[in-house]
Amino acid sequence: MNYDIIVIGSGPGGYVAAIRASQLGFKTAIVERESLGGICLNWGCIPTKALLKSAQVFEYLNHAEEYGIKVNGGEADFGAIIKRSRGVADGMSKGIQFLMKKNKIDVITGVAKIKKGGKVEVKDAEGATKEYSAKHTILATGARSRELPNLKQDGKRIIGYRQAMNLEKQPKSLVVVGSGAIGVEFAYFYNAIGTKVTIVEFLDRIVPVEDEEISKQLERSLKKAGITVLTNAEVQSVDTSGELSKVQVKTAKGTETIEAETVLSAVGITPNIENIGLEEVGVKTEKGRVVVDDFYKTNIAGIYAIGDIVKGQALAHVASAEGITCVEKIKGLDVSPINYNNIPGCTYCSPEIASVGYTEKAAKDAGYEIKVGKFPFSASGKASAAGAKDGFVKVIFDAKYGEFLGAHMIGSNVTEMIAEVVVARKLETTGHEIIKSVHPHPTMSEAIMEAAADAYGEVIHL
Repeated sequence: MNYDIIVIGSGPGGYVAAIRASQLGFKTAIVERESLGGICLNWGCIPTKALLKSAQVFEYLNHAEEYGIKVNGGEADFGAIIKRSRGVADGMSKGIQFLMKKNKIDVITGVAKIKKGGKVEVKDAEGATKEYSAKHTILATGARSRELPNLKQDGKRIIGYRQAMNLEKQPKSLVVVGSGAIGVEFAYFYNAIGTKVTIVEFLDRIVPVEDEEISKQLERSLKKAGITVLTNAEVQSVDTSGELSKVQVKTAKGTETIEAETVLSAVGITPNIENIGLEEVGVKTEKGRVVVDDFYKTNIAGIYAIGDIVKGQALAHVASAEGITCVEKIKGLDVSPINYNNIPGCTYCSPEIASVGYTEKAAKDAGYEIKVGKFPFSASGKASAAGAKDGFVKVIFDAKYGEFLGAHMIGSNVTEMIAEVVVARKLETTGHEIIKSVHPHPTMSEAIMEAAADAYGEVIHL
């Protein structure tokens, strides 16, 4: 029962940390209370992408004539779509089980609690407890859907993301509260398969963490698809007593009532830091998150924290990178802190959004004199051939040294394109080096080169 490293939580932060620990020669165990892979694999990243793919295929069928193909009929089978999504998630979770066995990591099922002296207590489903010890304990307990006081989730009429991907029947109407990645992805999915969707956003624009031009383009695209978008709007109450839920929304024009079968609360996440022993052991927290240094050490020796429970972007790939960095530092390897300004963010609605680095406003606020280039997909040969002309690529460079400050994309497959910019920024690539790097034609990725050329007055195809 003695380990070098015990990881609590098996999401993309936890299981990756455990695998890297095993690779480095540590005797490792991982504790999981539900399913291996955590929220991401079971109820987040992976199954939602399966739902979105089904919606995309359905949209292709509905627009098949635009590609010269006649299709007779076609309808969305909601139950089958959900079943496929769950099957994809189950397959991925089984893959994590295989990786645990391959890397000789002990999997302990139950609810974990850290104790003093490097101890970890685990309570199983029957209520029996067992104690383990470790030189190093890594907390990777993730997060859950955040609840607002006036938007309490009942799991039926007012739901979170978890219920949204496992409903028994498709709602005819849906109000989505919040327009971050989770909100707009579910809005796109349900609208695409025939649900009447309204998005309610408290701030003055949707996807508010993105560059302002991206927000405006996505709002245009969603409205074009038939989604109602309300910004500067606040849900004051929801009455679920009738056949339809009545959502009271305060807007700049006054208060209006929106009727819908279902209300999806997508107003962010809450870190899972309760009841895991932090107070008893004395681990410091601040604003609901565990306080750590650049290598994820807490104030208590031998205890570390990664992922959604620490500061930084609450993204799966961030948690994985933090887990690897944490374990490599424990091993004594020469490790650099993660650069959180070079973390890509992706939203998988249609059109997709991908971004990294400074927005135009943030770059100006940071004191940079900048060069900005844009290239619309309407001018892209590949986008025209694919019937995906919505959107653009926007790039931002430091005018003095040519430093690649940021990139913001909206369009088809841009989540696959953003990695080019992440690597370029990691290698300190300049704008002129992007322009002189020959991109294949015809591809969507040419838009990055063209946007860079636009920033320097050298664009060819505009």
